Amino acid sequence: MNSDLNSDRIKQKAYDLGFHLVGIAAAESPPENVRHLQNWLAQGYHADMDWMKNPKRQDIKACFPDVKSVISVALNYYTPDEQPQEGDRAKISRYAWGRDYHRVLDKKLKAFTLWLQRQGEGIRAKYYADTGPVQDKAWAQQAGLGWIAKNGNVITRQYGSWVFLGEILTTLDLECDRPHTEHCGTCTRCLQACPTEAIVRPFVVDANRCIAYHTIENRSDTLPPDIAKNLQGWVAGCDICQEVCPWNQRFSRETDVEEFQPYPENRAPSLSELATLSEDDWDRRFRASALRRIKPWMWRRNAEANLQNRERDRDRSRLSDDDRDAAAFRGS
Repeated sequence: MNSDLNSDRIKQKAYDLGFHLVGIAAAESPPENVRHLQNWLAQGYHADMDWMKNPKRQDIKACFPDVKSVISVALNYYTPDEQPQEGDRAKISRYAWGRDYHRVLDKKLKAFTLWLQRQGEGIRAKYYADTGPVQDKAWAQQAGLGWIAKNGNVITRQYGSWVFLGEILTTLDLECDRPHTEHCGTCTRCLQACPTEAIVRPFVVDANRCIAYHTIENRSDTLPPDIAKNLQGWVAGCDICQEVCPWNQRFSRETDVEEFQPYPENRAPSLSELATLSEDDWDRRFRASALRRIKPWMWRRNAEANLQNRERDRDRSRLSDDDRDAAAFRGS
């Protein structure tokens, strides 16, 4: 091994490659994280995301038997654009406005891994970019990048929770960082703001109630009524719990990663347009986008549910106006 290779040099290489945060943890899965995952699965909070039950997720050495250290990295993806407030416009989660983050992370992590393995004979490494049975958030906290918040996201002091996470598992025995402490305090804004009460208690999110899960992962022909009536314009993910977070409101910083700047068509698309999205339009529109995971018929389903909500709101508004007119007539 290169005698100059140490944790500081490895971290500097991560920054040179464009990562915004990097930390290192010993490759011993913390028992409390394993228990939390097991309890979450036992209560069925994973909905039909059966890949979450992969036993490798509970033991990092099952992913890479000779791993000694986990290098955790983060990329800030925040851009200052606002979500549309017009009733005929759809809301798409901020993470998916630009280029597919998997491609951006994968390119940087691959370069990082190849560099690491070139530093000495026998050094082996394996990377994940939100693509394998690894608890990304748990390792980010263990490596000191941030803490897992009450809404289930990792919050960093530098960028809030607007970050993508990745890991490199390596056979190198490196000096580790101190795990991050939790700093949500008594704040419950995310719990109070969730329109479907998906955050069933602090630090526990039930995917069965989560707008993000239903708009992206749910493959049913229709959305559950309690979800559909509370979409509030969301058609792809949901950022409500992040938008109300004081840490995000104070520490959000615009990313310097050009690929994460929003594609114009992803910022505020028309609900009516999405409700009639064709296969060809979907293929053209969502190339190199994480939004490709949402199939054409799902876009139509999500948009139509929002349009139905808008129509119901108009009906209620008309009824209210009629009631006021009738009251005014009676009083005349």
